[in-house]
Amino acid sequence: MHIAYTMAPGRGDTDLILFQLAQRLIEAGVTPCGTVQINTERSDGRKCDMDVQVLPQGPVIRISQSLGKASRGCRLDPDALEQSVSLTEAALSKGADFLIVNKFGKHEAEGRGFRAAIATALEQEIPVLVGLNQLNKDAFLEFVGGIGCALEPDVDCLQAWAMSLQPADERSARTAA
Repeated sequence: MHIAYTMAPGRGDTDLILFQLAQRLIEAGVTPCGTVQINTERSDGRKCDMDVQVLPQGPVIRISQSLGKASRGCRLDPDALEQSVSLTEAALSKGADFLIVNKFGKHEAEGRGFRAAIATALEQEIPVLVGLNQLNKDAFLEFVGGIGCALEPDVDCLQAWAMSLQPADERSARTAA
């Protein structure tokens, strides 16, 4: 079983890194499934809109709710999150080479969200990479039982790790193409 996590220090940096990684993997002939987050700044001064792209070529789903300027609560739309989870699980059942989860967040920490998809991927020997923040790190490490490894938040490093876990015959075919 191969599962790793990465944490970048800046706001939105992990999202950007995972998005770039997914694009590189697709270009290299790897079939990732999961989600990458795309943040769109707003011109009205409110917090950014959060969307996820379901991999490899699935829909883009808005996972943030507009709660008003003065709101302080969680903006995550749980129904939209579960829709992206469902689409990811469907993609896993069709076959994938790699699972990317944009964030092991509060829902995952509480036993929901992408936890089942992560477990399914690991059972199927599909490598998993998770975006993580410090707030949910302990819950993630408990969930994976110590088998998760930390990787630098660097696209080249993450791509090298992902490619090293692809079957040797498939790696050879991809580099020859």
